[in-house]
Amino acid sequence: MIFSSDNWAGAHPAIAQSLVTHADGYTSAYGTSELDRKVERKLSEVFERDVAVFFVGTGTAANSLALASTSRAGGVAFCHREAHVTADECGAPEFFTHGSRLKPVDGKHGKMDASRLEAEIRRYPLDNVHGGQPMAVTLTQATESGTVYALDEIEAIAAVANAHKLPLHMDGARFANALVSLDATPAEMTWKRGVDLVSFGGTKNGCWCAEALVLFDLSKAHEMHFLRKRSAQLFSKSRFVSAQFDAYLEGGLWLDLARHSNAMARRLANGIAASRNSRLGWPVEANEVFVILKKDVATKLQEQGAVFYDWPVPHELAGSLAADEGLYRLVTSFATKMDDVDRFVAAC
Repeated sequence: MIFSSDNWAGAHPAIAQSLVTHADGYTSAYGTSELDRKVERKLSEVFERDVAVFFVGTGTAANSLALASTSRAGGVAFCHREAHVTADECGAPEFFTHGSRLKPVDGKHGKMDASRLEAEIRRYPLDNVHGGQPMAVTLTQATESGTVYALDEIEAIAAVANAHKLPLHMDGARFANALVSLDATPAEMTWKRGVDLVSFGGTKNGCWCAEALVLFDLSKAHEMHFLRKRSAQLFSKSRFVSAQFDAYLEGGLWLDLARHSNAMARRLANGIAASRNSRLGWPVEANEVFVILKKDVATKLQEQGAVFYDWPVPHELAGSLAADEGLYRLVTSFATKMDDVDRFVAAC
């Protein structure tokens, strides 16, 4: 009953086999091989337009390079208060951007509120040298709370960013989970809604180590080549990232894996909602389930082999938990088995 993180799951067999297949022989290095080009073409097909693709090793690198490409002196990037870029990346975005700041924006269940974003941006007028200058907006899809921005919510955030001439970045570490939840196309969830660049994640959804930064503005690609190299993210044997994405995208495997993990999360949520000893913190929309449990029940579950994390109580739930209750996060993955879900529900 492993519900700690989708990062704990291994690699899907088709992706592992692709690594083995491409381990033999020689091919050109530093992203110049035919396999690299093939995957770049695939991603252009996925997004229904020509895109620039930059393979990197981690989501933190993708997010940090995305913001580095928008950097300005005294720059301020806007994100949700509990976004991964500000809560879980050890200052990497600030480091890569040479001292920019991340300004938190409130909103329920991990999603920035567009009107609050507008108000926060207005706190930094361009002629106020002391405050710094806005440089970007970044949203997480799916969010750290397991929720998903609806298409109109993305469009509303993009409208605010565009009004202030700020690029909009999407942290898509769980891009596929959000996409299948919305039953949308990648184009509909990104550039057709005003997104300028995407951190396209594969690692949490069945890859071994595969992340990509996708740019919709091809004029920005030249500078990104140098930013990636300077950040030590230009791999000589990049074909091993490409090999993962090649299998990941083939035949819609990436979407099938996300559908499975989302379905397991829904099954888990339905069971928890029917239990007398637990309740959901908020509705489940992707592959993360946030549950409120009696602390002794959580301990009993862990003693029975369940693995999950306790979680900081977000602002909107502050004061709503009893002293003997805690908030816990459970994450499903492509490897989650129905039997593990059912055993957990039966135990709680």
